[in-house]
Parts: sequence; structure tokens; C-alpha cells
Amino acid sequence: MKPYNRVIVLDFETAWGRAVKLGFSCQTNEEYLRDPRFKAWGLCWKDYGDPLPATWVRGKAIQKWADTIDWSTTAVIAQNAQFDASILAWHYDAHPSFIFDTLSMGRALRGVERGNSLAKMAEDFGLEAKGTGLGPSENYLDDLPFHIEQTLADYCRHDVFLCEAIFKVLTGAAPLPDGTSYSKYPASELRLIDMTLKMYTEPKLILDGTMLVEAIEDERIKRGNLLAKLNVDDAALASNAKFADLLVAMGFERPYKKSKTTGKQALALAKNDALFQAMLNSDNDDLSSLCEARLKVKSTTERTRAQRFLDISTRGALPVPLAYYGALSGRWTAAKGSAINMQNLKRGSFLRKSIMAPEGMTIVVGDLSQIEPRVLAWLSDYDELLEIFRSGQDAYAMFGAQMFNMPGMTKESHPDLRQSAKSALLGAGYGLGWASFASQLLTGFLGAPPVRYDMAFAKKLGVTSQYVEKFLGHKDNVTKLEEIPHTCTERELLIHCVAAKKIIDIYRATAHPVTSFWEMCDGLLVSALVEGKEYTHKCLTFRKGEIELPNGMKLLYPDLRREEEIDPVTKKGLNKYRWVYGDKATVLYSGKITNNVTQALARIVMTDGMLRVTKRYAVVGTVHDEQLALAPETEAAEALEWVLAQMTVTPKYMPGIPLSAEGGTNKRYGLAKN
Repeated sequence: MKPYNRVIVLDFETAWGRAVKLGFSCQTNEEYLRDPRFKAWGLCWKDYGDPLPATWVRGKAIQKWADTIDWSTTAVIAQNAQFDASILAWHYDAHPSFIFDTLSMGRALRGVERGNSLAKMAEDFGLEAKGTGLGPSENYLDDLPFHIEQTLADYCRHDVFLCEAIFKVLTGAAPLPDGTSYSKYPASELRLIDMTLKMYTEPKLILDGTMLVEAIEDERIKRGNLLAKLNVDDAALASNAKFADLLVAMGFERPYKKSKTTGKQALALAKNDALFQAMLNSDNDDLSSLCEARLKVKSTTERTRAQRFLDISTRGALPVPLAYYGALSGRWTAAKGSAINMQNLKRGSFLRKSIMAPEGMTIVVGDLSQIEPRVLAWLSDYDELLEIFRSGQDAYAMFGAQMFNMPGMTKESHPDLRQSAKSALLGAGYGLGWASFASQLLTGFLGAPPVRYDMAFAKKLGVTSQYVEKFLGHKDNVTKLEEIPHTCTERELLIHCVAAKKIIDIYRATAHPVTSFWEMCDGLLVSALVEGKEYTHKCLTFRKGEIELPNGMKLLYPDLRREEEIDPVTKKGLNKYRWVYGDKATVLYSGKITNNVTQALARIVMTDGMLRVTKRYAVVGTVHDEQLALAPETEAAEALEWVLAQMTVTPKYMPGIPLSAEGGTNKRYGLAKN
């Protein structure tokens, strides 16, 4: 049922120009909106569907206007509603029962990188251009002269008109310029937009300021002690050239790599460079300590984020800044203008531990287990792997037993082979090539510690001299081998790469249903996505330039076209398929399609669970395949059991898929899964 009986379209005009003069416009949105100097010049509003123009409410009259509305039964529509709804809630104690956001809807329906500003959508939808009356108001610090306020009111009134018109187009109530229409926007997705916005506008999580102060000071002391021990300063560590000289002075060699842009030799001192990772993980304490010190100086993200968390804690609860449909697959990303990416807080970090439930509540964390491999197994009818997941046992060990023909394999008996099976299951299912796999292993595959395979492990995999000769017999392999940055000898690199290729080969031989699915996607890339023949596979419908998902949303590949290129190694002509992603032409291939549909379906499974959970408990955050809910401390165990049950309901659109979830509860987010 709808949680509202009235819908208002609105837009605030705030003192951005005044903010510039006062020197706080470059802060985050949260800082700006919570700053005591914040000022709203006014707002325009209208009832949705009312043919009359929007009404201007002056800043001093906004509270009185807000008090006349029953917000418990009123929804709002706005462009970038996170901004406007935050003003309503934080400054006027007005809390809409539901929030619609045309910016979020535009990202989902038109593409993440297409541009979904009010001006851009108005242009694309054939509407009257966005106004230009904002400028004059930026010259004032106090009250606006009447004629300036009238100009601003007209500008705001037109924005409300455009927002309403765009909302009608995005919901299918009005046609696009070519006469076609969008389908009705899925109700479940509108609920997700509302949920996402309220994570920010109605914040419930709090931050432990005392812990943050202590952690910042502790990090400062550790960093200072390390620099003193090495007798170096920040400047020597931060500069590539000075750091390289420092390495030489300590008896080490400068690490070099081949630049992908210039093709010339360049210092390999970036955090993710294989050579730097090798030095960081070196057995030589002086070398590893030096690299650790460089990271502490260069990596200011943790310190900056800790300070931002501390600053937020002085202003109130933590608004969780997420961008709905921030990625092609529909997954959330960090909201622009927030400066705190909640999606990449390190597990076990003090930042996670500083996030707390309010008094009397606990954080319930639920995490879908191996959701993407499960989705891919279901899509490809990989029955053997599905049975492994249904067993509830160690999926990586059981899959490794199949891959390497070692019945009874466990994490304890063959930890190296199990880890290789895990890497293959998580990465090779998307057509990952051996060279990329080998290179990522050297820097840490999917967040795991760096690995270099040796001769003993290669033999364990079944690598023979004939296999090596065959590997070297392909010029393409040799070319890729030469391009991989490394700190080992050429022979050691060869062994590592051959072992990596063997793992990929074994995976593809074992997971033949997945390779068959790649072949199907390869065919549909041409027949459906390029040529336009519609085809349905399970809950996916492929058609020209798009793949429709079971919830009615779509993966979009605009302007997809075929181009012929010459392979630089074989000199043969190759068909490449490219589509427009923002201002770039991106290559599309079967492995990428597999990755996209798998992630998109995993996201829908996740969001369906979130919508079920929110009927009983407030969902206050999400990180990848994990959701955070708040429950009373007195029912923590019951809440966890219930949340995990909601996350693992078998979807009607994916019958037979075995789902699993794990989680925990704690007052602190960082300790909930412990």
C-alpha cells in the first residue's frame, strides 16, 4: 500500500553565493547543510498534477508552511532529493513519508554516465531549457532585494515545473521526444530509492568520537615512530624520485615497469604495482618497513576519513551517503560530494568499529554468501556446483576437490589449492585470462595477500615440461609474459604464469557449463544486442542494446556497434564490439556480459531481501552483499535469525537457486560479524 495520499513537488534555493563568501562552500553536503550559517532563501512547491504554477515560499515563512502539512501522509518529488529532503528534515523537522528522486531514477533508466542533471534531462526530453536566474542572488550575504528574490523565485518555479515534467517521463506518464515511453517504474525500485535517501536524511547510526580521537592519535604516534626509526621524513617518502634514491642508498634497486600510456620505463612505486607489493611483503625488514612508511605518508585516505568521521560526530548522527544505481549493475556507490566512501571501509578497521547503534539498539549485519558464484551457477545450469552450494559445506574446498581431482580436500589439507579454487570461482567465471590472473595474484587477487606460484606448486597442479613448451610456443603468451611487472627472475615469472594459466585451464575444463554460457552470451552479443533479435534466457531478456532484468530494470549498452581491429600479435582482423559509456567507447564481450548479468541479478536478490527486512527493522546501510539493520538489543538473536531468513528466500524468478547468508549482531558495526 502507498504510505502517502498526497505528493508534493518542491525545490529549495539556498545561499550558495553567500557560502562562497563565508568560505564554506567547498565542504561536503553534510557539512554545508549542518553548518549554523546555512540559509535557505526560499522554496517553490506544488501538488503533483496541479495545473497551476508552483508557489514561492520565502525563507522566513518556510517553517510556518512546513507546519501546515501532514508529512506522515505526504510524499515529495525533487531533483537530487537527498539535498532538499535533508533541508526539510534537519532544518524544519519535516519528514516526508516517501521520497521520489528524479536524479536517481534518471541514473537507472538512462545510464549512470549519461548525465542526469535537470538541465540535461530537460534537453533530452524536449522540455523548455533550465533557467539562468540563479546568478544575481549569489552577490548577497543577507536578505535579498525584492527584484532579486522575484528573479530567484521564477527560476525556482521553473525548476519545479521541469522536475514534475521529467518525473512524468521517467514513470511512463509522458512520452519521450520520439513518441515512445518508458515503462512504469518498478515500485520495488522506488522503495529502494526512498530507503537509500532516508539512510542519509533520517540518520540513525552514531559515531564514537572518543574512539576516533584515540585512533587518530595512535596512528600519528605509530607513523612518527616509524619515520624516526628509519630516519626519514615525509618529503623523502612522498616523492617518487626521492624514495627511489632512498632505496638505492639503502642498498636496494629502483623498481621499474613499462608504462601503459607511453611504453617507456617508469618507476613502479604505486600501491598496486607488483614490484612495490613485493617490496612491501619482503622478508627484509628494512625494505618492508620503508615501504610501509611510504604508504602511511602517501595514504592519507584513512586519516582524512577518520577526521571527517570525528567532525560528523560533533554535528550529530551519521548520514550514510550512498548513490542508488551508481553502477551499471544497479549496485550502490559512494554519493558524490560526501567524501566518505562507506563502501570501502576496511574490515576490522577502527572506522568500522566507531560506527554504533543508538541507545538500546543493536546493529544486525546480514551478508549473502558467495552470491555471485551461486547466481552464475544457476544461470549456466551448473548442477554440480549448485549441489555443492546446497550441501552447506566448504564450497571452495569441495569445488577445489573437483577442479584438482582430489576427493576429500579441506582447507587444512590443501590450503594452497583451496585458495586457488576460490580465486578461480570468484574471478575466472567471467572469462578472466591467465595474464590478468597472474598479474593480479602478484599484487593480491581480490584483496588476498600477494602470491607467486613456485615450481613445487606448479608440479602439484600437473604442469609438465610439455605444457611449458606449448605455452612458450604461442607468441601471444610470450608477449603478455613480458608485460607483467615482477621482482623475481624471468624463470620464476614463467613458472608463476604457467601455473596461473594451468589453473584457468583446469577451471574452464571443470566448469564447462559456465564456458557454454559464455558461448551463448557471445552469440547473443551479435544476434540480440547488436542485430536486435529478442531472446529470453531464464529471467533475462536480450534485445537490441539492452538486457531486461526480472524486476523490469535494464542493463544498457547504448550505441553498441561492431568494429574491426588488427591484432598486433597475429596481424589478423578481429571483431570488437564497443558501446558508449559516458565519454568513452567501452569494449563488450561475453565475459563482460556474464559479469554484468551476474552482478545485476545478485544485486536484485540482495535488494529483495532488504525490502523484506525493512518491513520489520530499519535498514540503515549496505556494503556490497551486506546489509545493516537496527533492532532492539533485547531481541538481537531473534532479529539476526529473521534477517538471514529474509535474505535467503528463494526468488520466484530464480527457482532452485540455493542461497545462504551469514551475519552477526553487535553495538558496533565493526564487531558485528567478528
